[in-house]
Amino acid sequence: MSKGKILLVGFGPGAREHMSVRAIEAIKESDVVIGYTTYIKLVQDQLEGKTVIKKGMTEEIDRCIEAYEQAEEGKVVALISSGDIGVYGMAGPTYEVLLKSGWTPESDIEVEVVPGSTALSACASLVGAPLTHDFCSISLSDLLTPWPTISKRIEAAASSDFVVALYNPKSGRRTQQIVEAQRILLQYRKPETPVAIVKSAY
Repeated sequence: MSKGKILLVGFGPGAREHMSVRAIEAIKESDVVIGYTTYIKLVQDQLEGKTVIKKGMTEEIDRCIEAYEQAEEGKVVALISSGDIGVYGMAGPTYEVLLKSGWTPESDIEVEVVPGSTALSACASLVGAPLTHDFCSISLSDLLTPWPTISKRIEAAASSDFVVALYNPKSGRRTQQIVEAQRILLQYRKPETPVAIVKSAY
């Protein structure tokens, strides 16, 4: 059996012209492409002749397990994510699944991480707000991190005068976190502080 490989591919903010050459090559050389349904749609024109496995939101671990199982069969698997796959992406959960399975870098399954442009850097460029000084990103999703911890991080960033990028600000279930984040930030920032709200920009 041939050696399997997992390509952890970050394809940037969404448009093909913002994908790295390596990201395009990685998808091209894969036998199987696995991703969240929306991510699959964004690279649909590159998937001809490939086995495509779509998973929904909240099925991140299932995607990682599927990638591992496919690679165990000797296939080249591209597990895709928008932005940079190592920033709020699938690289971390995939390594957790691999390590729990007993995988090591010397194992038969090779792993390559293909970085991409983050939403943070792409959106900053789009709105004309270069990140020329210290900044931080904070996810408002409390799926894996308790809200009290997140709120402490927001306060620390606000009081330290960081430029702050808020990921996962709101969902159908989560509606109050962004309101609370605003309340905390306004304790340290003037109401006229510029704010950019960016969604599906590319």
